[in-house]
Amino acid sequence: MNHKILLVEDDLILNEAITKILKEEKYTVLSCHDVKSALEELKNPLVSPIDLAILDWMLPDGQGLDIVKEIRRSNHSLPLIMLTARNDLIDKVIGLESGANDYMTKPFETRELLARIRVQLRYKNQTINLVNNSTPNEQILTQGHLSFDGHNREFSYQKKSLSLTKMEYEFLKLLIENPKKTFAREHLLDLVWGYENYPTTRTIDTHVLQLRQKISEDVIDTVRGLGYRLGPCLKTHTN
Repeated sequence: MNHKILLVEDDLILNEAITKILKEEKYTVLSCHDVKSALEELKNPLVSPIDLAILDWMLPDGQGLDIVKEIRRSNHSLPLIMLTARNDLIDKVIGLESGANDYMTKPFETRELLARIRVQLRYKNQTINLVNNSTPNEQILTQGHLSFDGHNREFSYQKKSLSLTKMEYEFLKLLIENPKKTFAREHLLDLVWGYENYPTTRTIDTHVLQLRQKISEDVIDTVRGLGYRLGPCLKTHTN
C-alpha cells in the first residue's frame, strides 16, 4: 500500500532530506513549511486522506501543536509524529498530551524515523482491521457503570459522557477491548504512545490515577509486579 505522509518542516534542507528518504521508501509525500499551508492542504477536498503526519514543533506562523489540535478535532486515529529541538521532559509531555503519538528530538537518525513511521502505520492498520471485523453487537462495551461506544468513539460513566485526554482515551480503550489481559507498563507505553522509549513509566501511573479520579477506583485493577488490567466485570451489550 502506498501511504501518504504529510510533512510540515520549515527547515528547507531538512524538509528536502526527509522528503527524499520517504520517497525512496515508496511513500507519497505532501510537503509544507508552515501551519497555514498545512491546514489548507488538510482541508483541500482534492487531496486524498493522509495516513500519517510528521510535524515540526516551531514553525514560522505558529507551532506544530496548532496542527495537532486541529487534526484531533475531527480525526482521533491519524498517527502524528512531532519533530523538535526541544528535549525537556515537560515539552515531551505537552506534545504527547496534546495528541501527538510520537516525539523525536533533533538531530535524529533517519533509520529511527522510518522505524517509528512503520510502527505508527502498523498500529493504525491493526486498529482499522479490528473496527472492520467488529459486528454491531461488539461496538458497545460496559464495565460496571463505564460504557464505551466504539462506533461514536465515546466513553461514558453512569450514563454521563466522559471528557478524556487523547492518552486517557487510548489507554482506556486498550483496556476495555482486552478485558482479560494484564499489560505491563512498558508494553502500555509502546501500544498507547507508539514507541518503547518514553522517558518514564511513571506516566502510566499518573494516567491511572487521573482515570480513577474521573471514573472509580475499581475500573482499573493493579496487578502487583505486572501492570494494569480492566476490572473483572466486563459485559458486551447488544442493541
